[in-house]
Amino acid sequence: MTETLTHFIGGKQVAAPGALESINPSNTAEVVAKFPDGSPEDVNKAVEAAQAAQPGWASASPEVRADVLDKAGQLIMERKEAIGKLLAREEGKTLPEAIGETARAARIFKYFAGEALRRHGQNLESTRPGVEVQTYREAVGVYGLITPWNFPIAIPAWKAAPALAFGNTVVLKPANPTPATAHALAAIIHEAGAPAGVFNMVLGRGIVGDAISKHPGVNGVSFTGSQGVGAKVAAAAVARQARVQMEMGGKNPLVVMDDAEFDRAVQIAVDGGYFATGQRCTASSRVFVQEGIHDRFVAAVAERAKALKVGDALDPTTQMGPAVTDTQLAGNLKYVDIALKEGGRLLAGGSDPLKLSNQGYYMAPTLIVDTKASDTINQEEVFGPVVSVVKFKTYEEALDLCNAGNFGLSAGIVTTSLKYARHFQRNVKAGMVMVNLPTAGVDYHVPFGGTRGSSYGQREQGFSAVEFFTQIKTAYSFS
Repeated sequence: MTETLTHFIGGKQVAAPGALESINPSNTAEVVAKFPDGSPEDVNKAVEAAQAAQPGWASASPEVRADVLDKAGQLIMERKEAIGKLLAREEGKTLPEAIGETARAARIFKYFAGEALRRHGQNLESTRPGVEVQTYREAVGVYGLITPWNFPIAIPAWKAAPALAFGNTVVLKPANPTPATAHALAAIIHEAGAPAGVFNMVLGRGIVGDAISKHPGVNGVSFTGSQGVGAKVAAAAVARQARVQMEMGGKNPLVVMDDAEFDRAVQIAVDGGYFATGQRCTASSRVFVQEGIHDRFVAAVAERAKALKVGDALDPTTQMGPAVTDTQLAGNLKYVDIALKEGGRLLAGGSDPLKLSNQGYYMAPTLIVDTKASDTINQEEVFGPVVSVVKFKTYEEALDLCNAGNFGLSAGIVTTSLKYARHFQRNVKAGMVMVNLPTAGVDYHVPFGGTRGSSYGQREQGFSAVEFFTQIKTAYSFS
C-alpha cells in the first residue's frame, strides 16, 4: 500500500502535490510513499510557526515538556512492530533491526523526558563581597534538523528529543529515501500533545535543507550526512552565526591483534562490517589484522560472509537486506571495482549486484584482502557491506594506520592485552573507542561523536546534548 504524506507545519498536516516517491529497496516495484517536493516558502512557514510557538514552549513547566516526550516514547514503543515494518520496507533494514531501531527511538524520548526535569545551573561565590553569581541554562530558539536515511527514526529522535526537552522548537527535514518513517514519528509527536508549531517537518529535496541552513530564523542546525553536504550546511549556518552540530561519517578501523580471542574477533568483524548492510557511519569498513593470524582470520570472515543470507528485509530468514537506493548500490559496487584495480583480492562478494527473486538493490557481503592503507577503499567511506583488510606487523604500526586519514568517528581493537587496550583507548584519534566490541553499536544515554572530519560542534546524545541545545546565562546580584 502506498502512503500519501504531508508536511507538518504549525500543528497541521499540510498537503501538497506528491511529486516524489520512496521505493521499497527489497522490491523496487513497490512505491512505499508519495510525498511533496517542499520549497523555501514551505520552510519559511515552518520556521515562522516554530518561532511563534517557542516562547510559550520554553516558559512552560518542564513537566509539560517531559509529559509530551514521555507520551511520544510510549506511543513509539507500543507501535514498534508496525513502525519497524514500515522502516524495513522503506530503508531495507531487516525487520528485527528495524524494530530494534524503533524501540531505541522510544527509549531516547523517554530518556529526554527525564532530562527536561534535570536542566540545571549553578550558584557560585563571587570574588566581590555581597555579590552572588548564578548560571542558568536557557532554550536557544528554533533548531533545524537535517537527518539521514540510514537511521530514519533513531537519528531524528536523538536530535528532536533534546531540542524539545530543553524548550526549543524544531523544523525537521528528513532524508528522501525514508520520508514515511519520519512522517510516522511526526504524527506521534503531535498525538503526544506537542502544541502547534513546536514540531514541524518539511519534506523534499536538498533545497529544503539548504533553506533551513540559511534561514535567519533558525538559531541552530544539527546535521547528519555526507562531508560534502555537511560543509555547505555548516558554511551557510556559520555565516549568520547560527549554532552548528555536524556528524559526517567515518572510515572506522578495527585492529585485530594476534592475541585476540579468535572466534570473538571474527564475529566482531562480521557484525561491524555487514549488519545493517554496512550502512552505518560507525561500521568497521577497514580491518587491520596482525600477520600472525591474518590468513586464518580472513578465511574465517570470508566463510561467515558467504553464509549470510541476503534478501527481502521482511523475510524472517534474511540476515542482510538491500542497499537503500540504486545510487547507493552503484556506488558500493564501484568502490569494489576500484579496490580490485588497485591490487585488492576478493575473498567474498564482488562488484556485481545480486540477482534474487525480488527485484531489489542487493549486494553480497564483500571482503577484499591484500589492500594497502593508502588504497582508495581504505581512505573513502563506502557505506555498504564492503570490508577491506590490511595486514600489519606491530601494534605501533596499526595505531599509526588508524590515526592516518581524515576521519575519526569510531575505532576498535580486539585483544586480550590490557596494555594494548588501554594504550589504544588513550591514543587512537577517534571520538569513540571500542575494546573487544564492534565499532558499530552505541548506547543512547552517552555522548556520540567523532574527531577530525567526522564531526563538528558539540556531541550528540545523552548528558552532553544539553550543551548544544541550551545556552548559559550568567546573573550577578548584590544584596
